[in-house]
Amino acid sequence: MEQIRQFVSAILAGFMIGMGGTIFLSLDNKALGACMFGVGLFTVVIFRLQLFTGKIGYIPFEKKEYILELVITWIGNFCGTTLIAKCVQNTRIFTEEMSNKVFTMAQTKLNDNLVSIFILSIFCGVLMFIAVDTFREQQGSTIKVVAVFVPVLVFILSGFEHVVANMYYFAMAKTWSIDTMISLVVMTIGNSIGGLLIASYQKIFHLREK
Repeated sequence: MEQIRQFVSAILAGFMIGMGGTIFLSLDNKALGACMFGVGLFTVVIFRLQLFTGKIGYIPFEKKEYILELVITWIGNFCGTTLIAKCVQNTRIFTEEMSNKVFTMAQTKLNDNLVSIFILSIFCGVLMFIAVDTFREQQGSTIKVVAVFVPVLVFILSGFEHVVANMYYFAMAKTWSIDTMISLVVMTIGNSIGGLLIASYQKIFHLREK
């Protein structure tokens, strides 16, 4: 039952990240769209939904069973992003302009080399750990909001690679292929390493226990 709950929560998390992606695609102003994308992550952390990039950094503090939880989360996130992409494609907001925009985005990512994708994914992983961990650990409501929205704004405007967000963009662009899956695997590894950097530092130097 617990694994089913985790899976459903992961689907919802993927759905909300896709919601953020939909807002981003709907706006012409990239900075405003990047900021509004944060609504998706904010919903995830508020309702404690299962998001892969928000969970991967905590491996050093968890038991080995946590690995299975991460796998369930990744699959659930994939299902959630694919589901919302399919929903959006059947609405009036999925215009030719939006279709062209997301296709161009997806092709840019897929035409990039794997080393570049890997490095950009590490950068994004670091930011996502900072966002989620600061939200969890800090008490003030203002810093919680800033901690979520600023890293999202930075990673989008900088072109960093977020594996779950890209699941949504690839689904929207209908660019599924072996190359797409390879890119997602590389992004997953990069996001994981990025998320583990700060957490591992904290663990090694006994700066936190959990």
